[in-house]
Amino acid sequence: MGMKSSKINFFFIWFILLTISGIAQEKRCGAAQYDSLLSRRYANWVFQRRALQDSVTAHLNQNRRKARVGDICANIRIPVVVHVIHDNPAGQTGGRDNPNISDAQIQNQIRILNEDYRRKTGTPGFNNNAAGTDTGIEFYLANVDPNGQRSTGITRHNYPQKTNFSILSDDQLISEIVSWPTDRYLNIWTARFGNGTFLGISQFPSVSGVQGLDKSTELLERSDGVFIDFRVFGTGGSVVSRLYKLGRTTTHEVGHWLGLIHTWGDTFCGDDYCADTPVSEGGNQGVTCGPIFSNCTGTRTRNMTENYMDYSPDSCMNVFTKNQAERMKAVLEKAPRRARLVRYWCAQLPFGSQLQLDIYPNPAVKDLNFKVTLKEFDTFDIEVFDLTGKLIYQSQFVNYPSWVVNLSAADVAPGAYLVRVRTKDESVTKRLIISR
Repeated sequence: MGMKSSKINFFFIWFILLTISGIAQEKRCGAAQYDSLLSRRYANWVFQRRALQDSVTAHLNQNRRKARVGDICANIRIPVVVHVIHDNPAGQTGGRDNPNISDAQIQNQIRILNEDYRRKTGTPGFNNNAAGTDTGIEFYLANVDPNGQRSTGITRHNYPQKTNFSILSDDQLISEIVSWPTDRYLNIWTARFGNGTFLGISQFPSVSGVQGLDKSTELLERSDGVFIDFRVFGTGGSVVSRLYKLGRTTTHEVGHWLGLIHTWGDTFCGDDYCADTPVSEGGNQGVTCGPIFSNCTGTRTRNMTENYMDYSPDSCMNVFTKNQAERMKAVLEKAPRRARLVRYWCAQLPFGSQLQLDIYPNPAVKDLNFKVTLKEFDTFDIEVFDLTGKLIYQSQFVNYPSWVVNLSAADVAPGAYLVRVRTKDESVTKRLIISR
């Protein structure tokens, strides 16, 4: 009887310790469940998600060599704002079980994102996997807020009305507390999410701006970002999880925000649309790195448990594949809010009160620049005509901010030309001289 009682007490104490540490029964990621919830909440969500997937797949199949945002921006740098939601009235930051996490814990998470997405040598994000790659995507804490004022990229909000949030159903409540424009910033919300739920969720990108559907996604736009439990965000400070203590939950969820799905396609032997991730029966739900094997195609293959889009413990993860990187970059071009975000900070040109066109140098010899100032994000056409009215150049730029279009004048015959820029509401024409 005494031995049996001791065993019961041991397991009771073990369970209590896990509960206190905030990891009892918690699941790695709820992105698939959150996506299912959104499809029930918004009638057009499934249609929009499928439209994006079809668009991205077609884009990759037709333009695999050109499917990179580097064609638009030399560097893909995404500004992040971290919204800290807490119930600490005194405002102390940091320390065990304090959702008002420290600046250092947040800065550690941004460092980890860059180590993982850039496969940085000498860090846990580096790998020698033949399929692995540097995605070319970087993150930084936003240094400017939506009003143009200097910022640390961190906001703090005392919310005493609720001490434990539901990560699936409180997304709108949390985004009502604070949200920066989601087509300018990657919003990450940290809070205390109840035990037995998911450590993180993310909103998959979707098609927006579809005629007749715009208003149906107004709330969806405000909550477009990543939600992470404060106990697995970054390293140190309030992080207490044994398996998820290296900041890879956020790496995983940002992958969803960039359009990746789990390596097993969220179904038995499903498709994640990336040919260089082995087909898997399911995710790694264990406490070790494996190896785990699947038999999906009649051949026994090893699961890529080291992939960031698996469910493996943080210490196992260190791979994004080449196809995953291609897919994320294609999403940054094809998903309208993601594309606006990247283009806005790439250009960093102000909007104006009306459509404007500046041409420089003019006269031009080799290099030629058309600076187009818009009133807001818009679609514009650039057309170049010779003086007989013959169209010699035309290009359309969909969903762009104010922008500089660079062209080569080396192959254009010397002479005078007319350059016209048009939006749906305005048009402006200027004279261009090509000389040698």
